Amino acid sequence: MAVTTAAPAAGPGQNQSARAALAAFVGTTIEWYDFFIYGTAAALVFGPLFFTAESPYIATLSAFGTFAVGFLARPLGGLIFGHLGDRFGRKRALVATLVMMGIATSCIGLLPTYASVGLWAPVMLVVLRLIQGLAVGGEWGGAVLMAAEHAPAGRNTFFASFAQLGSPAGQILSLLAFRLAGLLDKESFLTWGWRVPFLVSILLLFVGLAIRLGVAESPAFEKARAAGGPPQAPVREVLTTSLKPVLLAAGANTFAIASVYLFNTFMIAFTTQYLGIARATILDALLIGAVVQLVMTPVGARIAELIRNERLFLQGTLVWAMLAPYPLFWLVETKSVTLIVLGLALNVIGTGTFYAVIAGYLAGAFPTRVRYTAISIAYQFCGALAGGLTPIIGTVLAERFQGHWWPIAVFGSALAGVSFLCVTAISGYRARQRGFLDG
Repeated sequence: MAVTTAAPAAGPGQNQSARAALAAFVGTTIEWYDFFIYGTAAALVFGPLFFTAESPYIATLSAFGTFAVGFLARPLGGLIFGHLGDRFGRKRALVATLVMMGIATSCIGLLPTYASVGLWAPVMLVVLRLIQGLAVGGEWGGAVLMAAEHAPAGRNTFFASFAQLGSPAGQILSLLAFRLAGLLDKESFLTWGWRVPFLVSILLLFVGLAIRLGVAESPAFEKARAAGGPPQAPVREVLTTSLKPVLLAAGANTFAIASVYLFNTFMIAFTTQYLGIARATILDALLIGAVVQLVMTPVGARIAELIRNERLFLQGTLVWAMLAPYPLFWLVETKSVTLIVLGLALNVIGTGTFYAVIAGYLAGAFPTRVRYTAISIAYQFCGALAGGLTPIIGTVLAERFQGHWWPIAVFGSALAGVSFLCVTAISGYRARQRGFLDG
């Protein structure tokens, strides 16, 4: 299994396992909701509100540029909170990331626009986006580990998937928020309606904190600390002893990260600007697709757990993922809501099941004492490239090959291909780590 932990005691231990899984789910849902509403707003309103440009294409690229800024900050967040999580505990780091994200997101909802303060508007937007990036950079690794390291023996992959559930759940909430705000007339939506989804974040923050504060520290972390004390310099230790698996883990995460922003964030801009599909139509279709992913995530994790061969399972999902973009974009081009939903659902079978298992699979490549730092570096450095650049590359391809969707589909296949190669390569290293994951 991905992470080896001692079997928890009956009663309170089992309760902590369930509570840790719930906290991972709720916490990451809030973090990804905050992160995703920015992407949705970047595709819909940030261009005209925060940038001045005669060309909608340039305005959209500028908005997606600020979107990418959050990804550039994520590696730094992974380094900072990975260090704190491996030195002082997973729980403290996760409380800090949640507070940072909630405050930054709420402040975005209060920002003045370019028409009011000129260049200060995009400057403030970028600063808050940086804070968002730092927060989500530290969130993912800690949430995965809190769920997996609290899990009953032999259930690590399944429990780690609860942290992964936060992505589709956050996507659902963000789409619902903008779908409801979009019921307003255009003027009201551009004036104040878009702000509401951001301001709601402050309420979600208090809910998340109430749940997260009730979870005990990771038993695997406590065991490692008692055995030899926390590492003094986790980043240095990771880079000197585990550089190869870190690079492989980053490559393996490519599709897990990029697919979200290719088939969700970019898809909004592509369908509304290049295909003339109504904003409400694509948001509704993406909402249904996110619900399918929410269902497929625990199903995929459970199947991988039952067949006891995570590598083979991941390879199978990636083969599906390499093929799925072609029927997806072909069906999207029909502009039929039913067919768009069908295309997204077929695509999500690959993306959702892969995303469910990859976190626990990669965590198993690193020892407990530096695990938070290692998986955070891998995931967040990959995110800075694969996540931040994907909507920009998609926009450039759509503009360069107007009227043709196949270059975008090829791009999606290439992303899945990179992950396939790295998932295969890291399996040998994982096998050698078994036996001293808690050392």
